Amino acid sequence: MTDAMWAGTVTVAGHEQAELEAYLARPLGETPRGGVVVIHHMPGYDNSTKEIVRRFAASGYAAICPNLYSREGAGVSPDDQAASSRAKGGVPDEQLVGDVAGAAAYLNSLDHANGKIGVIGYCSGGRQSFLAACSLEIDAAVDCYGAFVVNEPPAQFPMRVKSLISKASDLSCPLLGLFGADDSHPSPEEVAVLSAELEKHGKDHEFHTFPDAGHSFFAVDRPAHRPAAAVEGWKKIFDFYGRHLSA
Repeated sequence: MTDAMWAGTVTVAGHEQAELEAYLARPLGETPRGGVVVIHHMPGYDNSTKEIVRRFAASGYAAICPNLYSREGAGVSPDDQAASSRAKGGVPDEQLVGDVAGAAAYLNSLDHANGKIGVIGYCSGGRQSFLAACSLEIDAAVDCYGAFVVNEPPAQFPMRVKSLISKASDLSCPLLGLFGADDSHPSPEEVAVLSAELEKHGKDHEFHTFPDAGHSFFAVDRPAHRPAAAVEGWKKIFDFYGRHLSA
Protein backbone atom coordinates (compact mmCIF):
# COMPACT_ATOMS: atom_id res chain seq x y z
CA MET A 1 0.00 0.00 0.00
CA THR A 2 1.26 3.47 -0.88
CA ASP A 3 0.65 6.51 1.28
CA ALA A 4 0.45 8.87 -1.72
CA MET A 5 -2.63 11.03 -1.35
CA TRP A 6 -4.56 14.08 -2.50
CA ALA A 7 -5.58 16.49 0.26
CA GLY A 8 -7.36 19.81 0.15
CA THR A 9 -10.50 21.84 0.72
CA VAL A 10 -13.80 20.84 -0.90
CA THR A 11 -17.43 21.85 -0.53
CA VAL A 12 -20.13 19.45 0.66
CA ALA A 13 -23.90 19.80 1.00
CA GLY A 14 -24.86 19.59 4.66
CA HIS A 15 -28.14 19.85 6.55
CA GLU A 16 -30.84 21.50 4.42
CA GLN A 17 -28.32 21.65 1.55
CA ALA A 18 -26.16 24.25 3.27
CA GLU A 19 -22.73 24.61 1.64
CA LEU A 20 -20.02 23.52 4.06
CA GLU A 21 -16.30 23.87 3.75
CA ALA A 22 -14.65 20.50 4.34
CA TYR A 23 -11.14 19.06 4.36
CA LEU A 24 -10.71 15.89 2.29
CA ALA A 25 -7.78 13.50 2.03
CA ARG A 26 -7.86 10.38 -0.10
CA PRO A 27 -5.34 7.82 -1.35
CA LEU A 28 -4.26 8.02 -4.97
CA GLY A 29 -4.41 4.28 -5.56
CA GLU A 30 -7.32 2.40 -7.11
CA THR A 31 -7.92 -0.07 -4.27
CA PRO A 32 -11.54 -0.05 -3.05
CA ARG A 33 -11.67 1.75 0.27
CA GLY A 34 -13.96 2.73 3.08
CA GLY A 35 -14.62 6.32 4.09
CA VAL A 36 -14.25 8.05 7.44
CA VAL A 37 -16.11 11.19 8.51
CA VAL A 38 -13.96 12.99 11.09
CA ILE A 39 -15.98 15.20 13.45
CA HIS A 40 -13.86 17.98 14.88
CA HIS A 41 -13.72 18.91 18.55
CA MET A 42 -15.42 21.94 20.08
CA PRO A 43 -12.42 24.27 19.42
CA GLY A 44 -13.23 23.80 15.76
CA TYR A 45 -11.93 22.95 12.34
CA ASP A 46 -8.23 23.27 12.97
CA ASN A 47 -4.87 22.08 11.70
CA SER A 48 -4.63 19.23 14.19
CA THR A 49 -7.95 17.84 12.95
CA LYS A 50 -6.79 18.11 9.34
CA GLU A 51 -3.70 16.13 10.34
CA ILE A 52 -6.02 13.37 11.59
CA VAL A 53 -7.80 13.37 8.22
CA ARG A 54 -4.47 12.92 6.43
CA ARG A 55 -3.51 10.13 8.81
CA PHE A 56 -6.54 8.14 7.74
CA ALA A 57 -5.74 8.72 4.06
CA ALA A 58 -2.17 7.55 4.59
CA SER A 59 -3.65 4.35 6.02
CA GLY A 60 -5.86 3.68 3.01
CA TYR A 61 -9.15 5.44 3.79
CA ALA A 62 -10.84 8.39 2.15
CA ALA A 63 -11.48 10.81 5.03
CA ILE A 64 -13.30 14.10 5.31
CA CYS A 65 -13.86 16.64 8.07
CA PRO A 66 -16.76 19.02 7.47
CA ASN A 67 -16.42 22.41 9.11
CA LEU A 68 -19.50 22.30 11.33
CA TYR A 69 -19.12 26.02 11.95
CA SER A 70 -19.21 27.02 8.25
CA ARG A 71 -22.52 28.78 8.79
CA GLU A 72 -20.78 31.31 11.03
CA GLY A 73 -19.44 33.09 7.96
CA ALA A 74 -17.14 32.57 4.98
CA GLY A 75 -13.74 34.17 5.35
CA VAL A 76 -14.04 34.21 9.15
CA SER A 77 -11.16 32.56 11.01
CA PRO A 78 -11.86 29.07 12.41
CA ASP A 79 -11.29 30.42 15.93
CA ASP A 80 -13.90 33.14 15.44
CA GLN A 81 -16.31 30.68 13.88
CA ALA A 82 -15.92 28.39 16.89
CA ALA A 83 -16.46 31.27 19.32
CA SER A 84 -19.61 32.31 17.48
CA SER A 85 -20.98 28.77 17.55
CA ARG A 86 -20.23 28.37 21.25
CA ALA A 87 -22.07 31.61 21.97
CA LYS A 88 -25.16 30.02 20.39
CA GLY A 89 -24.84 26.85 22.46
CA GLY A 90 -23.06 24.73 19.88
CA VAL A 91 -24.25 22.84 16.81
CA PRO A 92 -27.88 21.67 17.01
CA ASP A 93 -28.18 17.88 16.96
CA GLU A 94 -30.46 17.76 13.92
CA GLN A 95 -28.05 19.95 11.98
CA LEU A 96 -25.11 17.76 12.97
CA VAL A 97 -26.82 14.64 11.69
CA GLY A 98 -27.56 16.31 8.35
CA ASP A 99 -24.00 17.56 8.02
CA VAL A 100 -22.53 14.11 8.71
CA ALA A 101 -24.96 12.55 6.23
CA GLY A 102 -23.80 15.02 3.59
CA ALA A 103 -20.13 14.30 4.30
CA ALA A 104 -20.77 10.54 4.12
CA ALA A 105 -22.58 10.93 0.80
CA TYR A 106 -19.62 12.90 -0.56
CA LEU A 107 -17.22 10.09 0.41
CA ASN A 108 -19.44 7.48 -1.20
CA SER A 109 -19.51 9.53 -4.43
CA LEU A 110 -15.73 9.27 -4.84
CA ASP A 111 -14.06 6.81 -7.21
CA HIS A 112 -13.12 3.50 -5.55
CA ALA A 113 -15.43 4.01 -2.55
CA ASN A 114 -16.58 0.61 -1.24
CA GLY A 115 -19.77 2.06 0.25
CA LYS A 116 -18.76 1.61 3.88
CA ILE A 117 -18.60 4.62 6.19
CA GLY A 118 -17.10 5.13 9.63
CA VAL A 119 -17.42 8.15 11.87
CA ILE A 120 -15.02 9.32 14.55
CA GLY A 121 -15.11 12.32 16.85
CA TYR A 122 -13.19 13.82 19.72
CA CYS A 123 -14.58 15.72 22.75
CA SER A 124 -17.90 17.21 21.58
CA GLY A 125 -17.25 15.31 18.35
CA GLY A 126 -17.22 12.06 20.29
CA ARG A 127 -20.76 12.76 21.46
CA GLN A 128 -21.69 13.71 17.91
CA SER A 129 -20.16 10.51 16.53
CA PHE A 130 -22.44 8.53 18.84
CA LEU A 131 -25.39 10.70 17.80
CA ALA A 132 -24.67 10.14 14.10
CA ALA A 133 -24.40 6.38 14.60
CA CYS A 134 -27.78 6.38 16.36
CA SER A 135 -29.41 8.52 13.67
CA LEU A 136 -27.90 7.27 10.38
CA GLU A 137 -26.96 3.92 8.87
CA ILE A 138 -23.23 3.87 9.59
CA ASP A 139 -20.85 0.89 9.45
CA ALA A 140 -18.55 1.72 12.38
CA ALA A 141 -18.36 4.55 14.92
CA VAL A 142 -15.60 5.72 17.25
CA ASP A 143 -16.28 7.89 20.30
CA CYS A 144 -13.11 9.49 21.68
CA TYR A 145 -14.01 10.78 25.16
CA GLY A 146 -17.35 12.19 24.04
CA ALA A 147 -18.83 14.36 26.77
CA PHE A 148 -22.53 14.59 27.66
CA VAL A 149 -23.75 11.37 26.12
CA VAL A 150 -25.07 10.22 29.51
CA ASN A 151 -25.28 13.39 31.61
CA GLU A 152 -26.19 16.88 30.44
CA PRO A 153 -23.69 19.76 30.64
CA PRO A 154 -23.49 21.90 33.77
CA ALA A 155 -25.41 25.17 33.56
CA GLN A 156 -22.33 27.30 32.93
CA PHE A 157 -21.05 25.11 30.07
CA PRO A 158 -21.15 26.63 26.55
CA MET A 159 -22.73 23.55 24.95
CA ARG A 160 -26.51 23.46 25.36
CA VAL A 161 -27.27 19.86 24.52
CA LYS A 162 -29.36 17.02 25.86
CA SER A 163 -28.33 13.56 27.03
CA LEU A 164 -28.26 10.91 24.30
CA ILE A 165 -28.62 7.86 26.54
CA SER A 166 -32.19 7.29 25.33
CA LYS A 167 -30.85 6.78 21.79
CA ALA A 168 -28.69 3.79 22.71
CA SER A 169 -31.28 1.37 21.37
CA ASP A 170 -30.97 3.04 17.94
CA LEU A 171 -27.22 2.45 17.53
CA SER A 172 -26.81 1.25 13.93
CA CYS A 173 -23.28 -0.15 14.02
CA PRO A 174 -20.41 -1.39 16.19
CA LEU A 175 -19.07 1.31 18.52
CA LEU A 176 -15.51 1.75 19.79
CA GLY A 177 -15.13 4.00 22.82
CA LEU A 178 -11.77 5.38 23.99
CA PHE A 179 -11.69 7.16 27.34
CA GLY A 180 -9.34 8.48 30.02
CA ALA A 181 -9.51 7.25 33.60
CA ASP A 182 -8.82 10.79 34.86
CA ASP A 183 -11.52 12.44 32.72
CA SER A 184 -14.55 14.10 34.31
CA HIS A 185 -16.51 14.66 31.06
CA PRO A 186 -17.17 11.77 30.63
CA SER A 187 -16.26 10.27 33.95
CA PRO A 188 -15.56 6.53 34.24
CA GLU A 189 -18.93 6.25 35.98
CA GLU A 190 -20.69 7.75 32.94
CA VAL A 191 -18.80 5.38 30.63
CA ALA A 192 -19.99 2.46 32.73
CA VAL A 193 -23.61 3.66 32.52
CA LEU A 194 -23.41 3.93 28.73
CA SER A 195 -21.81 0.50 28.43
CA ALA A 196 -24.54 -1.05 30.56
CA GLU A 197 -27.25 0.61 28.48
CA LEU A 198 -25.73 -0.65 25.24
CA GLU A 199 -25.36 -4.10 26.74
CA LYS A 200 -29.03 -4.06 27.72
CA HIS A 201 -30.00 -3.43 24.11
CA GLY A 202 -27.57 -5.98 22.69
CA LYS A 203 -25.47 -3.37 20.90
CA ASP A 204 -21.99 -4.31 19.71
CA HIS A 205 -19.47 -2.11 21.51
CA GLU A 206 -16.00 -2.19 22.98
CA PHE A 207 -14.84 0.41 25.46
CA HIS A 208 -11.28 1.02 26.62
CA THR A 209 -10.29 3.34 29.47
CA PHE A 210 -6.64 4.34 29.69
CA PRO A 211 -4.95 4.93 33.06
CA ASP A 212 -3.08 8.20 33.67
CA ALA A 213 -5.04 9.88 30.85
CA GLY A 214 -7.72 12.52 30.98
CA HIS A 215 -9.70 14.48 28.41
CA SER A 216 -8.01 15.23 25.06
CA PHE A 217 -5.26 12.66 25.46
CA PHE A 218 -5.04 12.30 21.65
CA ALA A 219 -4.34 16.04 21.19
CA VAL A 220 -0.64 16.31 20.34
CA ASP A 221 -0.70 20.11 20.63
CA ARG A 222 -2.12 20.22 24.18
CA PRO A 223 -0.66 19.59 27.65
CA ALA A 224 -3.31 16.86 28.09
CA HIS A 225 -1.60 14.73 25.43
CA ARG A 226 -0.64 11.29 26.74
CA PRO A 227 1.57 9.57 24.15
CA ALA A 228 1.19 6.01 25.49
CA ALA A 229 -2.61 6.21 25.54
CA ALA A 230 -2.72 7.90 22.12
CA VAL A 231 -0.45 5.31 20.49
CA GLU A 232 -2.52 2.45 21.88
CA GLY A 233 -5.73 4.25 20.98
CA TRP A 234 -4.67 4.64 17.35
CA LYS A 235 -3.85 0.93 17.17
CA LYS A 236 -7.36 0.12 18.38
CA ILE A 237 -8.95 2.56 15.91
CA PHE A 238 -7.19 1.06 12.90
CA ASP A 239 -7.86 -2.48 14.04
CA PHE A 240 -11.55 -1.61 14.52
CA TYR A 241 -11.94 0.09 11.13
CA GLY A 242 -9.95 -2.68 9.48
CA ARG A 243 -12.57 -5.16 10.67
CA HIS A 244 -15.63 -3.09 9.80
CA LEU A 245 -14.79 -0.88 6.79
CA SER A 246 -12.93 -3.25 4.51
CA ALA A 247 -14.46 -4.29 1.18
